[in-house]
Amino acid sequence: MHLTPVRSRIRLRAAAVAAALGALLAAPLPAATQAEAATTLTNAGFESDATGTATPAGWSTYSAAGQNAASFTEAGGHSGGHRLSHWSASAYKVETYQYLSGLADGTYTLSAWVRSGGGQNSAHLALRNCGSAEQRTDLPVTSTWIRIVTPVTVSGGGCTVSVNSDANAGNWLNVDDLTFTSGTTGLAVRGVDVSSLKKSEDLGGTYRSSSGTTGDAVALLRNAGADYGRLKVWVNPADGYNDKARVLATARRIKAQGMKLLVDFHYSDIWADPGAQTKPAAWQGHSYAQLKTDVHSHTYDVLNALKAQGTTADMVQIGNEINTGMLWPEGSTSNWSQLAGLLGSGISAAKAVSSSTQIALHLANGGDNALYRTWFDNATAQGVSYDVIAFSFYGYWHGALSSLQTNLDDISARYGKKVMVAETAYPFRLDSEDAHENIIDLSSELVSGYPASAAGQSAWLRDVMNVVEAVPNGRGLGVFYWEPTWTAVAGNGWDPADSSSGNGWENQALFDYDGKLLPAASRLAHR
Repeated sequence: MHLTPVRSRIRLRAAAVAAALGALLAAPLPAATQAEAATTLTNAGFESDATGTATPAGWSTYSAAGQNAASFTEAGGHSGGHRLSHWSASAYKVETYQYLSGLADGTYTLSAWVRSGGGQNSAHLALRNCGSAEQRTDLPVTSTWIRIVTPVTVSGGGCTVSVNSDANAGNWLNVDDLTFTSGTTGLAVRGVDVSSLKKSEDLGGTYRSSSGTTGDAVALLRNAGADYGRLKVWVNPADGYNDKARVLATARRIKAQGMKLLVDFHYSDIWADPGAQTKPAAWQGHSYAQLKTDVHSHTYDVLNALKAQGTTADMVQIGNEINTGMLWPEGSTSNWSQLAGLLGSGISAAKAVSSSTQIALHLANGGDNALYRTWFDNATAQGVSYDVIAFSFYGYWHGALSSLQTNLDDISARYGKKVMVAETAYPFRLDSEDAHENIIDLSSELVSGYPASAAGQSAWLRDVMNVVEAVPNGRGLGVFYWEPTWTAVAGNGWDPADSSSGNGWENQALFDYDGKLLPAASRLAHR
């Protein structure tokens, strides 16, 4: 934890400094002092002045309530010996900031390593007074260091770098190793997987805006900020949904909203994931050579039909969560040459339909770096050609956000590829709307710092998006929220062969139990 034995001395010294500075610390720096500002950050690692400094060299502190002592430096940095901390035994509001001047107009990005115990009303980095709209990035809830970024457009030569807390008693944050450099960031993909939507609507499911107005779910998500739709494809599903005809119909709706399309081939009649890669019934008994033909024919058929109706896929997943391969046993990772052959068949079919369509290879367990290195080392050795590495990352199963960041950063650099989170989600409540037990329904299953509430769900999606945005060299492509429209509608359960099966996911949808759009959907408008 960040608290140290010198806490009382820190508070006393910080309070004394605040009193001595008086009116100077009671307001932001006046314009007359801005000439002293530099074009680069001073003391960006908080090593100058060392432990107990309320206002470290190069920085200023401001608190309207005179709580400057809630901002201080202390031992225990990300890379050096010290860090900036915000903390107080009572509720506080404080800002630690530095003004940069003499900047050339253009785009810049602030990067910082951060930690936070959560619970604040607000805890964020900000870039303001930059000649454009203020930009903010909220701190994730994490006990381990995570890098976040904030881009801004500078016009007029100046910009204020700011660390802000509006906190309750005992809330804390740490910030260290800031950089402010040319360039920008953002996410090209803010996606939603709406594979269950068509069946839900056919069985009576309805969707409403946050104010209660009934509307088209795709349009509601688009208006919230989604720019990409994802649809899974099964070969011959028992209920007829997620087949070619239904995918074509929903693809038209996605494209009509001006969104892009990701097609997710499972190469199965039912769910494909690390624990199940069951061949379609129609392909049972086929030889490996015939399976390669099956994959090519099926992939080409679906994608060419999409192209023919004017809804060409922008991205294609060849397999879904293929940690252990696909089309078992022939395509298992125990026989990489055969798996590579099957992947190659799907990839060649997709490129034959549209050479501009991006190819994604998708694994689960997004925090497992060893898994991804082993898998993609094998894919590289076998000459598999692809464009994007896709991760599933559910924090209650796959580890800490810091593990996701480590994996994204390493894998994108190791293979020189764009990376994205193809699946994530989080509950906004724990109880079930139908009789089926929810997959996540106990407080003990939650990620620490993220309650099962509308605010907790929103913070989770926000922080996953922030981690992907921070991948170096612009290789963080984006995030898909998985099944935001899978609300509790009788007959739209887990098992396509059993109309009485229930839904264990409705508490992780982006529509509440009244069908209203939840606040987390607004995170899809991420810059």
